[in-house]
Amino acid sequence: MSASVVPVSTAVLKNVPMFASFPDEQLHLVAGMVARRSTPRGTTVMAAGDLTDSLYIVISGRLKVMMSDAEGKEVILSILGSGEFFGEMGLIDDAPRSASVVAIEPCELLCISKRDFKKCLADNFEMSMAVMRGLVRRLRDADRKIGSLALLDVYGRVARLLLDMSETVDGQKVVTKRLPKQDIAKMIGASREMVSRVMKDLQLGGYIEMRGAAIVLHDTIVLPD
Repeated sequence: MSASVVPVSTAVLKNVPMFASFPDEQLHLVAGMVARRSTPRGTTVMAAGDLTDSLYIVISGRLKVMMSDAEGKEVILSILGSGEFFGEMGLIDDAPRSASVVAIEPCELLCISKRDFKKCLADNFEMSMAVMRGLVRRLRDADRKIGSLALLDVYGRVARLLLDMSETVDGQKVVTKRLPKQDIAKMIGASREMVSRVMKDLQLGGYIEMRGAAIVLHDTIVLPD
């Protein structure tokens, strides 16, 4: 990975959910284990098939977890943002990466080696629980996506994705991060043309509203029971 590496302060670690509960003494120890990397947009941080040698924690920016076939067809499994982490599965089971992770924006990442990661897990219950919660969340997300592909039409899949990626801003659900139609298509298993048609219909129906790069979801957008 092409990136610059800088030291990490305990102040930075305190703002990372995984380390938030660590006492100052432990934070100082972790600061000596962790490197901070600035990663340009388009950088492949991890490639499918590679062995994982580090855990990565996102400080800022966004990355996509994706798979592609020999013909270059791409499926986006998830979008990672601030506070999220990746690489832990390969560190736990020593298996090669099943997907690639690519920066879609300039990112600041924390990196901790496999040896230090396992030491932290052994020494800190809260970190072990944070990793387990992350694994459970990803399993639940995968179950929901499988259910969406099997049970929902394209309209339902688009609505599900928008709801999942939204956050509450001034009492409204808003997708605040730029979400290109091509990426939506790769995340829900549909064509870009179909996604464009669905998004236009949702706008005309008053279910969503475009405000610059943000997408405002109105209360009328619901999923079928």
